[in-house]
Amino acid sequence: MSFSILAFRKKLPRKVEIGLGITGFLLFLLTWQLIAVSGAIRPEFLPTPVSVAEAFVRLFTERDFASDIVISVRRVWLAFLLSVAVAVPLGLLMSTYRAVGALLEPFVDFVRYLPVPALVPLLVIWFGVGEASKLAVLWMGTFFQLILLIADDTKRVPVEFIESGHTLGASNGQIMRDIIIPAALPNMVDNLRITLGWCWTYLIIAEIVAANSGIGHMIWSLRRFVKTPEVMAGIIAIGIIGLLTDQAFRYAHARWFKYLHR
Repeated sequence: MSFSILAFRKKLPRKVEIGLGITGFLLFLLTWQLIAVSGAIRPEFLPTPVSVAEAFVRLFTERDFASDIVISVRRVWLAFLLSVAVAVPLGLLMSTYRAVGALLEPFVDFVRYLPVPALVPLLVIWFGVGEASKLAVLWMGTFFQLILLIADDTKRVPVEFIESGHTLGASNGQIMRDIIIPAALPNMVDNLRITLGWCWTYLIIAEIVAANSGIGHMIWSLRRFVKTPEVMAGIIAIGIIGLLTDQAFRYAHARWFKYLHR
C-alpha cells in the first residue's frame, strides 16, 4: 500500500514512525557533534556526544549512579501516585457536582499559578529537609495541574450519555462508574502520562534541597566542579527514563483502548 510521509493527518506505518524518530535523534546528535568540534563553544561548556557517553559510563562505574536513579524514580512515582490518588476523585467530583467545582476550582486555579521553586523554602519550613519536603515539591508540581485536567476530561463526556443513563433508571453512582469514568478514561490516561512528565521536570528542584542522593543531587554537586559531561549525562538519563516511561504509557493506551487506534 502506497503512502506519503507528508500526507495531511494520515497515519504512517509503525516502522516508518520508528525510523523517523530515530532519524530525528541522529540529526540532533550530528548537529551537536558539528557544533562541539567546530570550536565555536569551549569544550568545558559543550562537550562532544562521545565525551558525554564516556561520562555516562563513569557515573555507573565510579559514582554508583544506578542507586541515584532508583532513588529518583521512587520519589517521582511516589509523589505522582499520591497526586493521582487525590486528584482523580476530586476532579471527578468537581465536574459532576457543580457545587464542588465552584468551591474548589478558584483555589486550584490560584495555587497552580504559583511558581513551585518559590514555595521550596516554605515547604522546607513545614516538612524539614528530609524526604517529605522533596515529595511535597514533586506533589505540588503535579497535583494542581492534574486535578483540572481530570475535571475537564469528565466534562467532555457527552451529556446525552448521562441522560440516557437516567432514562434507563441508573443511579448517580452507576452513571459515574459505568458511563462517565469509562468514557473519560482514555483522555485521563493520556493526561496522567503528561503530568508524570511534569513531575520529572521538578526533580532537580526537589533534590537540591539538602539532598545527598538522587539524579538531581548528582547533577547539582558536579556542576560546582564544572564537570559538564557528567552533568549532561545526568540530564540525558532523565530524558531516557522519561522517554521509556512515555512509550510505556503509549503502549498501554493502545492496548487498553484499541478502538481509538485503528
